[in-house]
Amino acid sequence: MNQTGEPDSTTRVPGHTPVPRYRAWTGLAVLSQGFRPFFLLAAIWAIVALIIWIHAFVGLINLSSRFDPLTWHNHEMLFGYAAAVLAGFLLTAIPNWTGRLPLQGAPLAVLVLLWIIGRFAVGYSSALPPVATAVLDLSFLVALLLVALREIVAGKNWRNLPLLAALLVLIMANGLVHAGQANWIEMDGTDTTLDEYGLRLALSVFAVMITLIGGRIVPSFTRNWLAKAKITQFPTPFARFDKLALIAGIIALLSWTLAPEAAVSGILCLIAAILHAVRLSRWQGHRTWREPLLLVLHLGYGWIPVSLALLGATALAPAEFPASVGIHALTAGAIATMTLAVMVRAIRGHTGRALTSDVFTTSIFVVITLAALTRLAAPYAGDHYTPCLMASAALWVLAFLGFVAVNAKALLLRR
Repeated sequence: MNQTGEPDSTTRVPGHTPVPRYRAWTGLAVLSQGFRPFFLLAAIWAIVALIIWIHAFVGLINLSSRFDPLTWHNHEMLFGYAAAVLAGFLLTAIPNWTGRLPLQGAPLAVLVLLWIIGRFAVGYSSALPPVATAVLDLSFLVALLLVALREIVAGKNWRNLPLLAALLVLIMANGLVHAGQANWIEMDGTDTTLDEYGLRLALSVFAVMITLIGGRIVPSFTRNWLAKAKITQFPTPFARFDKLALIAGIIALLSWTLAPEAAVSGILCLIAAILHAVRLSRWQGHRTWREPLLLVLHLGYGWIPVSLALLGATALAPAEFPASVGIHALTAGAIATMTLAVMVRAIRGHTGRALTSDVFTTSIFVVITLAALTRLAAPYAGDHYTPCLMASAALWVLAFLGFVAVNAKALLLRR
């Protein structure tokens, strides 16, 4: 992958000799590249975890977790699904940033195993001491951080250190969730528990990562496609305005993490929403309508200003905007759409497939969008809340089943 994220046979790093992107690999194809096992497991877990949650929500099953059902659901969507996608992305991108050889084979298998152990540890935490549950679950993110830190430092790729800082904060957020569920620290004088702080912090981290990574790849991919299409109106290059939007978003999300109901948080979120909406409008997304694989990146980023606006509206007008609306705009909207779009594009680019969307893949993007919109509508559905929730869950499962059906072969077999 070159600096724009497209596949390349070698990686050129300033001051380095071009290095082959991958060793000659004769083992299992799924362990040849970081995105292969993690993207596949992420999609499967998105299906399984959602089905488990719905059954627990309607009372058909009792979870074996020490976590209450809602916290388990939120935790596994963030630290299970989204963290697996993040791992697949970083393990694939870092070798192209640094020119160093990637994690393959046994080391990659160990990292995958740590992720799986974490899911079982949280899922069956009622049978484990809280400390053991936390250690087993956190070990995956800690190991991922150490691997990424080693590669970025060895490759002197200082530009991407902010992503490692975000990963460190994500580890802290997961620790807060475990501390809150284990009641390790008493929270006097507040109705908010540590696990709620942790979950909001994790959501904020993923939102910031979307603005950072999305801010690189969306305009870059768009410019490449527009140039090939001989369209001369290119995305506006990264400038001071982009820095302003990023800083405003970080401040707003931090304020929301600490005090989601405060008026100042609402105002900050609304300001950040406007700035990110303007930022997105400068990327010429409306000109990409002929290529759904590119357009969906713009739509996914578009959920960021929408979710920020809804989080702001919740703080300023809670009677009209329930807290779940803004949160699900960020999770079922921004995180789900962007992760699916990035996964599909990475798989196609790294397995020798055309960087274009077919009808089936486009339908996956349509279905996940419908799932998000239906989930946002649920609080306003009155007596139809539960059917609306079930419809959203069904659409979610359908989208990820489609992703697995379309991409499993590419992930499991050789290029």
